[in-house]
Amino acid sequence: MRMNTLLQQIQFIKEIDKLKYIQRKTKLFNSDKHENDAEHSWHLAMMALILVEHSNEEINLFKVLKMVLIHDIVEIDSGDIFIFDTTKNHNNTEEELKAAKRIFGMLPEAQAKEFIDIWLEFERGETNEAKFAKAMDRFEPILQNVSNKGGTWKEYNVAKEKVIEKTKPVILGSKAIWDYSLEEIEMSFEKI
Repeated sequence: MRMNTLLQQIQFIKEIDKLKYIQRKTKLFNSDKHENDAEHSWHLAMMALILVEHSNEEINLFKVLKMVLIHDIVEIDSGDIFIFDTTKNHNNTEEELKAAKRIFGMLPEAQAKEFIDIWLEFERGETNEAKFAKAMDRFEPILQNVSNKGGTWKEYNVAKEKVIEKTKPVILGSKAIWDYSLEEIEMSFEKI
């Protein structure tokens, strides 16, 4: 029985290596290289560790780390949707739920359920942990685009109002980080 559990877990570990090949529209800081989903998830985990004191509410950091590390695994099947895409809704949760069930379903039953539940909690964005995790998810691209002199905002002709609208959920997890983000967005658009 234990060997079967181990084999399932190893298969899952091999499967999620595919996350390294999912390219995002955003680029690494001060770079022309596109970030991949694995780099993004790692960076969010580090950001959560460093910025946890700026959360609006007390949170379970371990749960937040789980959320940011697994939230994009579904993109192995569904692909990354650019937050400013005008042709496809960024909230493609039905397609992503199917992917979550397939990929997390590779794990032993209890782990699969835990991962799906954590992924769903992140997607719903209602708990303090999910709000902070989502804040990190929206904050990182702000930092990237600012470091790249407007980056994808400039490249895809995204209006400042649209950037603010799409990134405003940061405030639900951290008012302090949102205040900083808004200043950075304003300064960045003055230079574009």
